[in-house]
Amino acid sequence: MGLPATYAAGMTTESATPPPTDGVSPVNEADDEHEAVLPEPMARVLADYERHLVSERDLAPHSVRAYLGDIASLLDHAHRLGLTDPAELDLRSLRSWLARQQTSGRSRTTIARRATAARVFTGWLVRSGRAPTDAGALLGSPKAGRPLPEVLREDEARNLVEGAAALADDGSPIGVRDVAILELLYATGIRVGELCGLDVDDVDFDRNVVRVFGKGRKERTVPFGHPAARAVTRWIERGRAAVLVEGAGGALFLGARGKRVDQRVVRAVVHARIADVPGAPDIGPHGLRHTAATHLLEGGADLRTVQELLGHASMATTQIYTHVSSERLRAAYLQAHPRA
Repeated sequence: MGLPATYAAGMTTESATPPPTDGVSPVNEADDEHEAVLPEPMARVLADYERHLVSERDLAPHSVRAYLGDIASLLDHAHRLGLTDPAELDLRSLRSWLARQQTSGRSRTTIARRATAARVFTGWLVRSGRAPTDAGALLGSPKAGRPLPEVLREDEARNLVEGAAALADDGSPIGVRDVAILELLYATGIRVGELCGLDVDDVDFDRNVVRVFGKGRKERTVPFGHPAARAVTRWIERGRAAVLVEGAGGALFLGARGKRVDQRVVRAVVHARIADVPGAPDIGPHGLRHTAATHLLEGGADLRTVQELLGHASMATTQIYTHVSSERLRAAYLQAHPRA
């Protein structure tokens, strides 16, 4: 990953800012205009922490970047308070860092996420013998708001895939690929990173299921319907071979240059095709994940099933979709009932 090198003694924290991730608030916003240099003990511990996140926790690359960016911000702030070693962190310095986030205009969600990152980091410092006490054990955080995600109606989801299919009637390999991507995202509710990581061998057409490696490399099997099966089959048989180049390996979805498709390309595809659907909210791949979950619940699926399909570690994460369904039901009632 190479990120810790950015924080070596004599380097600055600003150059390590990673891009925003799908469905997640942007991370590592620069807290100050001027640059600050991390002292060598802090830079060394940050490098050790990356190895822990990658090797021991086996986190996805974007999760590692998010954690490192948050902790780099914390250490930068601590250094400006006069600290030179992570072992010197205390509750006061942690609270000061969070207060700075608030005065800088960070959202409650971002502050809550950073507080969690700090607690995880200070806990690791103690467990690894790098600090005598856990400074973050008593660190509180604001309750993050849980805005209801925007989702497509069933007719909008149908118009999305049908519109993409109409554009692919010219037989262009990329058009065929885009239909398969949209159908599979909506059919399975998988994350964009999971979609891009799929290989051809991960798709079982006999049972209409796809093997997915989610967060923490946890494997799960997700079913898909016949429309998605037809779209993916058409892509493999008619589109993939036309753009495949040496070095692509077994990647299921390919970019225009024949290598494994990039997440940014998939996001661009979803946004472009959503723009063709009149009145539809401008959602990305994560919005299709929300849409799939909402439609499953509205169709009668239970929360536990949706949790397993989406790969949520906690039922609390899945429960937001019950609120989405309830709000949609309420809106329909208010619009339709004469005495609403």
